[in-house]
Amino acid sequence: MIPLAGILIVFAAVIGGFVMESGPLAQLAQPAEILIIIGSSLGAVMVGNPPAEIAKTAHALLGVFRRSAYTTERYLTTLIMLSGIFHFARRHDARALENAVEDPLASPLFDRYKNEVSPEVVEFVCDTLRLTSLATISPFSLDEMMEGDLETRRVAAAEPTELLARLADSLPGFGIVAAVLGVILSMGSMHEAPEKLGMKIASALIGTFTGILLAYGVVSPLSDRLKKIEHAKSEYFDCIRAGLSSFTKGMPVAIAVECARRAIPEDVRPDFNLTEEVCRQADHTAHAQPALSAKA
Repeated sequence: MIPLAGILIVFAAVIGGFVMESGPLAQLAQPAEILIIIGSSLGAVMVGNPPAEIAKTAHALLGVFRRSAYTTERYLTTLIMLSGIFHFARRHDARALENAVEDPLASPLFDRYKNEVSPEVVEFVCDTLRLTSLATISPFSLDEMMEGDLETRRVAAAEPTELLARLADSLPGFGIVAAVLGVILSMGSMHEAPEKLGMKIASALIGTFTGILLAYGVVSPLSDRLKKIEHAKSEYFDCIRAGLSSFTKGMPVAIAVECARRAIPEDVRPDFNLTEEVCRQADHTAHAQPALSAKA
């Protein structure tokens, strides 16, 4: 909720300072100016962006006010999943791995992680491992293919950020439009008393004030926040890529998992000893379950 608190502080500081200088608060309420700015901005967004991108931006904005999904616990769970998949691939033949990745929802290998990782992650892992089971592909080519996949995802994920950045750039301009229209109306009232004329000019300037405030106090910070969220997601997938790339090069499971752990940002990177311990326990549990079922 920090972003929401930040937006409230912006408005509280601006409006509070205005009131402290004995500014009439009612003067800031200009529905016509707000209609011109907000309406024209939304119209411009609809002209310049397809409906799917607008919907994606609206959905992405909801994530701004949530806690970051890429915590230490999330990364640790992902490392456990990679360790389990790598052990499975080492202990079984290519046919078993192919069956697992072809229908991950029906595979016990992925079923145990369905509540822990997103379907997007499972899809990325399965698409990568499917290539290793269906054909001989060099680790370099596989890594290059993963990088291309992630770059495509990064470009698509950047669309909401770019849309908001363009909106932030346009808001001051539409604020000026609203102000100019207000000045035009004021010029038509030159015959009125100076006090009334001054109030009309002041009301017209509210348009410029509103456009600039919304641009630099709300929309631009939201765009920056979205950019950081998407960067965190990119780092998360880079961690998975590092583990898969190392594994396909023939490295031992523990080393491949460690390569993935080293790709995690320091502030959320799980401890080496903790990672090793939980991966060992998860592997022991998973390896013992078939034996227990057979015994029963």
